[in-house]
Parts: sequence; structure tokens; C-alpha cells
Amino acid sequence: MEIFALGEGSYSVDASKKFVPFNPQTDNAKDRPGSLFIHVNPFLVKTDTDLILFDTGLGYKDTRDELYLHQHIRNAGFDPDEVRLVLMSHLHYDHSGGLVVERNGKLVPSFPHATHVVQKGEWEFGLSGKSSSYHKEIFEALQGTIDLTLVEESGELKAGITYELSGGHCPYHQVFLIEDKGEKCFFGGDELPEPEQLLRRFVAKYDYDGHKAMQLRQEYGEKAAADDWTCLFYHAKSIAVGKVTYTDEHFSVIPA
Repeated sequence: MEIFALGEGSYSVDASKKFVPFNPQTDNAKDRPGSLFIHVNPFLVKTDTDLILFDTGLGYKDTRDELYLHQHIRNAGFDPDEVRLVLMSHLHYDHSGGLVVERNGKLVPSFPHATHVVQKGEWEFGLSGKSSSYHKEIFEALQGTIDLTLVEESGELKAGITYELSGGHCPYHQVFLIEDKGEKCFFGGDELPEPEQLLRRFVAKYDYDGHKAMQLRQEYGEKAAADDWTCLFYHAKSIAVGKVTYTDEHFSVIPA
């Protein structure tokens, strides 16, 4: 199994739900009051049978009108058209923006040859337009144009790939476990978004069910340590791919 973190950099986000690039070397956090500061890391995983993308970042482009996400996939040694599975933890904009790309004034699928896997309730809520955390136009552009697999609850997608409806960060959030030749890789989306959320227990106000999300982090961390999972941390600022240990009721995370 090969794992590539496709880091898209750092951003600030305030009540407007707009993500603004933030460079810690040149920008001052004090100039952006009321903002959260996040890092964005989609992941590419190569198994014996599939090239898998976990979440898709913000969909921002470089100066050549190219998606950062596409370029990062090429930098990893693959063509974006080789991606066969796009596994979505949920559809908040910072995870789903790269599902589409603007071409000639129209949004088109970024991964037209891939099967996209989303929880059915999450897809329906994203299309409803009821929350500014979701960009409805993305999902409207994908309707009828991609191979879309809407799953419900928890189950096995195919041999070696399982999904679990977790529902802590948002009601239809899901997590994934990949098993390939004895290796196990866990993607927790925004329910295990960064190592720091294992190192200290807290209820996050941005989670739909903060207490449940906190408990899930504990459960996933303990399982990761016990079963030697490689964990993918979508919002990590330093260790995006890590191994977890749990000793004397304390977690530690080291780069994998």
C-alpha cells in the first residue's frame, strides 16, 4: 500500500464560511479575528487493485488554471484519470470543493472515471441547500454525470474496504478502513482530523454532536494503537500520516 498526502496548505475561515489562504510565515493571525485556522490534506492511496482518493480539498487552482489536487496527484506519479474510487467522509466545502473543476464557465467532474462513494443522507442534505457549509452547485453539477454510489449505515464497499456511518461531526459523516496485504489504513475525516485531537480530549463546538465526536476519537485512537492502523489526518499541520500508540491512557502519534 502506498500513501500520499496531497497537502493544499493552510487557511483561515470565519463566520462567512470563506476559506482564505494563510501563510504562517508572512500572515498574522491577529489580522483575522474570529477565525479558525486549518490545514487541508486530501489523500491518495494505491492498493493492489485500486487508486483511491480520500476527500478532495477546496478545489482551488494554481496560476496555470490547474487544480492543485490534480497537480499533486501527478506529482505523486499518477494521472488524475487513473483514480478509480473517490471516498467522501462528508461534503462540507473544504472536503468536497475538488469534486468539480470549472471549465469554460461550467462545473464539470474532476474525476469522471471514478466511482464516488457518499452517504445517501449526506448527498441529499448537500443538495438541499440548507447549510452554507455545503456548496449545492457542486452536487448539482455531478448529478447524472458521475458513477455515484450512495451508501447507508455501515458496511463493506468491496473486499478490503469498509465504511462506517459515524455521525459525530455531521449527521451523515462516515469513516473508512482499507486493508491490503495485512496493512490497515484508517481515514477518519473530521472525526479524527489531526493528532492533537487525540492528545487532548475536548468537545469541539464545530461538531454536530461534540460529545459523540470526542468519544469516537477515543475509540478510533485505541483501535488504531491496538491494530497498528496507519491513520490519515485530513487537517494535520505536521503529521498527516501517522501511527498511534496508547500507553497509560495517553496517546502519542509518530509519522508513518
